[in-house]
Amino acid sequence: MVDTSLYAAFVVAAFALCVTAGPDMMFIVAMGGRGGPVTGLMAAAGVATGALTHAVAATLGLSALFTALPALYHVLRWAGAAYLLFLAVRSFRDRGEPGEEGAAPVGPGRLRAFWQGVVTNLLNPKVILFNIAFLPQFVNPSVGHPMVQLLVLGVTLVLLGLVVDACVGLLSGRLANLLRRSRRVARGLNIFSGTVFTGLAVRLMAVPK
Repeated sequence: MVDTSLYAAFVVAAFALCVTAGPDMMFIVAMGGRGGPVTGLMAAAGVATGALTHAVAATLGLSALFTALPALYHVLRWAGAAYLLFLAVRSFRDRGEPGEEGAAPVGPGRLRAFWQGVVTNLLNPKVILFNIAFLPQFVNPSVGHPMVQLLVLGVTLVLLGLVVDACVGLLSGRLANLLRRSRRVARGLNIFSGTVFTGLAVRLMAVPK
């Protein structure tokens, strides 16, 4: 089904990419910081769901639309930036009221964190382009159907990313719970989240290719 030597090299490369801090990881850190460990975990699951959608799209060849229709890339890029700015405004407006001892931290709901993770990832056109450029390098048509190999590689990348991001979300949420004992710290975490979202939006708008 897949070339074992190429697959082993892919796993190493994919893991190195997953542990490198990027937009998705920063988003998860921000969400975990605002809502706690479970919220961070749900954000990671949402990002993974979006990434899986991208992987399936790449496997089916839908991502080739970005080559044929360059304008589609820019439309999606600006939509993603607008959504991140929307999340930034919500974070800045959150007054950061600290919760009672043992209570769930004030912040985005867990289901909302999941869907925000999905949307944030889906509206990042660079993820689509990454799948087009990265995955085919580890496909060997002589050992199996290329579409099946692309799907296996895509799912592997998603699972590796989910493991890493889940750990990041849990740890950032745990740290936030320890710090969220004062209103000032809670407010600071929300400002941090808003700053991260704003930075990600600017980054998405500033790099057109």
